[in-house]
Amino acid sequence: MSTKKDSFTLKDKKYMQIAINLAKARKGLTGDNPSVGCLIVKNDKIISVGQTGFNGRPHAESNAIDNSIQNLSGSKMYVTLEPCNHYGKTPPCTNKIIKSGIKEVLYSINDIDKRVKGKSFKILSKKNVKVRNGLLKEKALDLYDSYIINKKSKLPFVTGKIAISKNRLIYSKGTKRITHKSTDKFSHYLRYKNDAIMISSNTLNIDNPKLDCRLKGYEKFSPKKVILDKNLDLKLNSYIYRSLKKDNTIIFHNSNNLLKIKAFQKKGAILVKSKLNKKKKFDIKNILKKLFTLGIRTLLVEGGDKITKNMLRKRLINLFYVFKSPKNLSKSKKHLFFTSYNVLNKYYRTKSKIASNLAKDKITIYKR
Repeated sequence: MSTKKDSFTLKDKKYMQIAINLAKARKGLTGDNPSVGCLIVKNDKIISVGQTGFNGRPHAESNAIDNSIQNLSGSKMYVTLEPCNHYGKTPPCTNKIIKSGIKEVLYSINDIDKRVKGKSFKILSKKNVKVRNGLLKEKALDLYDSYIINKKSKLPFVTGKIAISKNRLIYSKGTKRITHKSTDKFSHYLRYKNDAIMISSNTLNIDNPKLDCRLKGYEKFSPKKVILDKNLDLKLNSYIYRSLKKDNTIIFHNSNNLLKIKAFQKKGAILVKSKLNKKKKFDIKNILKKLFTLGIRTLLVEGGDKITKNMLRKRLINLFYVFKSPKNLSKSKKHLFFTSYNVLNKYYRTKSKIASNLAKDKITIYKR
């Protein structure tokens, strides 16, 4: 059951937008559970807010109820996703809402989880709680793009990113930075928002990256590292190898070199031996399936042109960022071009463009 759009007031939309903003702030940091935003309003005043806890618990509705210092009888709850109604690691949010005395619940969309979908409306209504849904539905669908992919396909939501020069180079020997350092901070924000970051050993051995989040105060949210390393060629003097810790790095390989396997395992790496296809390459979709079973729900790919083009062609990337610098790079030395524009324009629609106020770099966002 849904409610006509014109039955919602401007205040309803304002309050739900705040709830959506709360959910966005925690998106990517709530594990298997979706990030939910919630606020409680009484006498046209916000009396409490809640977000899904880090790693998924407690739920936003529970936090909002517990955070309130006022009596909730007769209040309204605005929540971005249908409240849960089943017992899992926590009791149903519907039970807590009913006991709290909240008189009305407004939420944006039904939960795609079959255990929940559409049931909360009936449960709450039977207990004389007025329920309306569909408020800012389109914004909520955009908010839950990764959650929907996770539930429907059992794959991580994949974000791709590449930095290119004005003349479309992604590498020029002797050039360490393509885009401005302020744009690089956005790259670290993407790392902060994803469970894991994936590159090939070839890219790793050339660039020797750290693959962590270096935004001040957010270092602990650095993603797990996923390395595609067919022959276990990862250099032992690389930063990634030297910083290996238990369970912070997943390496997909097809090697029988027991000495190398033991060396990586001793450092704490998770090694996954994977079959190669007829072209002697990894089946990336199988890699994504395995990552999903390992708890990876959001994945950032910072690979080179080959892996990027391969994943774009197979539509395995859900969201893609092109960071374009206004400067040209030299082609006189060893260099690599970005060759995936045709694939992007064929299979992906342009969602938006961003012009930085701090630099002249431009960011184009493509989405399936």
